[in-house]
Amino acid sequence: MLLATLLIPALAALLIAVSSKDSARRIATVASLAFFAMTALIAAQFDWLRPALRQFSVEYVDLLPGSGAGASLSLGVDAVSVMLLALTGLLAPLCVIGSFSAITERTKSYYGWLIALQAPMAAVFMAQDMVTFYIGFEFTLIPMFVLISLFGSTNRRRAAVKFFLYTFTGSMMTLVGLLYVVWFNAVRMPPSAGPGAGAWTVAIDPLMRAAQAMPLRDQAWVLLALMAGFAVKTPLFPVHTWLPLAHTEAPTAGSVVLAGVLLKLGTYGLYRFVVPFVPAAVAEYAPAIATISIIGILYGGLICWVQRDVKKLVAYSSVAHLGFCVLGLFALTPVGASGSILYMINHGLSTGALFFCIGMMYERYHTRSMDEVGGLARVMPVWASFTVFFTMASVGLPGLNGFVSEFFCLLGAYQSGALWGVGGGAGPLGPWYAAIAGVGMIVAAMYLLYMLGKVVFGPLKEPPGHGDHDHGHGAGDAHEGLPKDLTVREIGILTPLALLCLALGVLPTPALHALEAPVKQAIAPAHAAFEARPAPAPMIEGRHAEATEARP
Repeated sequence: MLLATLLIPALAALLIAVSSKDSARRIATVASLAFFAMTALIAAQFDWLRPALRQFSVEYVDLLPGSGAGASLSLGVDAVSVMLLALTGLLAPLCVIGSFSAITERTKSYYGWLIALQAPMAAVFMAQDMVTFYIGFEFTLIPMFVLISLFGSTNRRRAAVKFFLYTFTGSMMTLVGLLYVVWFNAVRMPPSAGPGAGAWTVAIDPLMRAAQAMPLRDQAWVLLALMAGFAVKTPLFPVHTWLPLAHTEAPTAGSVVLAGVLLKLGTYGLYRFVVPFVPAAVAEYAPAIATISIIGILYGGLICWVQRDVKKLVAYSSVAHLGFCVLGLFALTPVGASGSILYMINHGLSTGALFFCIGMMYERYHTRSMDEVGGLARVMPVWASFTVFFTMASVGLPGLNGFVSEFFCLLGAYQSGALWGVGGGAGPLGPWYAAIAGVGMIVAAMYLLYMLGKVVFGPLKEPPGHGDHDHGHGAGDAHEGLPKDLTVREIGILTPLALLCLALGVLPTPALHALEAPVKQAIAPAHAAFEARPAPAPMIEGRHAEATEARP
């Protein structure tokens, strides 16, 4: 099933390349539905009673024949992988179907690259070796570059180049860090350390043991290299500047995939490689990473306050939202880490849906400026209802999905302090981190509600040529035959996303139970490294007592 999940979009892209222009859309639709069906089948057959166990594991081509090192291309999934894979599968057909009216030219190129993008994204979440992971991580650049540069807005070329250069440069640094771990395992690790130790291998498990055995100085350099690529992909402040431009210029489906899945490749890399691979360095530098995340939360929120472009506002909000995701992960508590993973899912649902709503508005009015449109609830009540719903989910309204994950991330940071340990025990952060990050939630509510007040409510404001006489199928519409309010096709795209946002908000317990075991397993080495650090020297008559042993 895992191999079929990779092959379906890849083969469909090749089929589109050799087929006629008229059949490209049909092939992409069928392939995306088949891709979604495979991800749903994997989720249905996954043993949720053993969520931390890597299931459906299988190995394919041996990269080093005869070496005995287990250097094979291998696939497998745990609960976290399955959830992100299911999100990828869900968004695929929605993006294809959502492009029917928006893309009318170069359809072969568009649908071919859009469906080809699904294969490397799925490979990242299923990879059990460095080669598969890195190939998938890098190959997402090419389809997205083409989608932005050929099908984006007026400034699309600059956005595509900036997106490619930022992410490719960061990925090269990450590759150096991963190769150093491979070298360390082959040269420095004794064969008695476990399977694969002392051999050239790309399997994740022996490389994880090797990285954990590194001294703190080596772990710190590997942490820096890995963060260079994953922080850009997430993105974290200050390497976030490519994201708003890419989001704004990309076609609607490109923005949805970018927000829903591509950004999660960065946070998934932090979860899968950074935290368990270099636990001593993570325990040492988690406060610095958390500080950068909080800066991104506040900075992104303040930038959103002054945006007049609705799409750019939602794009900058992703910088703030993913700051919460990283903050919860580096709190090194089970609550924070579970909230972080759940945030990946919830952000993909609510923000991806908001980009769909903005795209539907843009198709009708050819503008995203809050100065040119307003009060659209009067003429687009169905669209307005969905927009308000997904904005409330993004704000973190209790009862919707955004609240649960944001609350858990903040609670995890709060519990992380040495004096506030609950459940998972003490960690590197503390109440002050949660308090300052909590201000970002208030800022987010202010700019998102302001956006609603301008675009959805208030007096009706439409660009010239879109007056009341054009409410049917007149020439004022963005596309001939597109009604003023949403079509059945557009309602069908938004409805499953709305139902999932509501379900995860009202009943998040099954997802949280499934995440509990794998996240505890992932953060356990870093948490143990933090607890193993020497305690600060006690105060004696106003002076520090001499420490009994040096801090590593």
